Amino acid sequence: MKSALNTRNLIVFILLPLIFSCSRRNLGYFSNYGDEKLLTEDITLKPKQPIIQPGDLLQISVTDANPAAAAPFNRISSNTASSNAATTSSQEGYLVDENGIIDFPILGRIKIGGQTKAEAKLSLTNLLTNYLGNPMVSIRYLNYRITVLGEVRSPNTFLVPSERINLIEALGLAGDLTIYGKRENIKIINEANGVRTIAQLDLNDKTILDSPYFYLQPNDIVYVEPVTARKDQSSLTRSNISLALAIISAASLVLINFR
Repeated sequence: MKSALNTRNLIVFILLPLIFSCSRRNLGYFSNYGDEKLLTEDITLKPKQPIIQPGDLLQISVTDANPAAAAPFNRISSNTASSNAATTSSQEGYLVDENGIIDFPILGRIKIGGQTKAEAKLSLTNLLTNYLGNPMVSIRYLNYRITVLGEVRSPNTFLVPSERINLIEALGLAGDLTIYGKRENIKIINEANGVRTIAQLDLNDKTILDSPYFYLQPNDIVYVEPVTARKDQSSLTRSNISLALAIISAASLVLINFR
């Protein structure tokens, strides 16, 4: 009987630190907002407009009061584009090369890398006024995507048709964090203009909503770091796991026999 009690005390001694270490973690988002039933704040942060980068795939369409005059400036007709919008292929888009240049019908090689969509539209419109009476240019990303990795339920790369997504929406697409995700240290990895930036955001802190990295840019990577307990868990070898299971099984048998 004394042996059974000692075994039981040993199991409790092992499990209690794990239970209390988990209970101390803050698993909530924006937990420092307080308990206000209704809170209204002015939104000061505006999503940063993406900059066109090498490797971007763009859908560019040109329209004019005279459709026949605008047709040569489009790789596919407007009717085909609208009917096959869901199956647009890379042949229908303009790939920005390593120098930020695209090959555009009639106009030739044009540099739009380093510009926002609005700036690129203005540049193309100005060039097209030499050929069309009232040109209108539309630009969309065909490969606007973000990647969410780490301690989330469904890590993946996601296309963003709306061309606008924030960190919370991205985590929602990935099924939210697991219980092992470190909410106070979310990393946003961005590469632009030959510079890699890694920002750390804290989901427990409401100021995350005002961070310039809250709205994600095309090709951003969101990485959710695991807590220490998860790292320790993953570092166990199969032999250690087998040994632990054997000890637990033996302890269970002892407890059963001494009841």
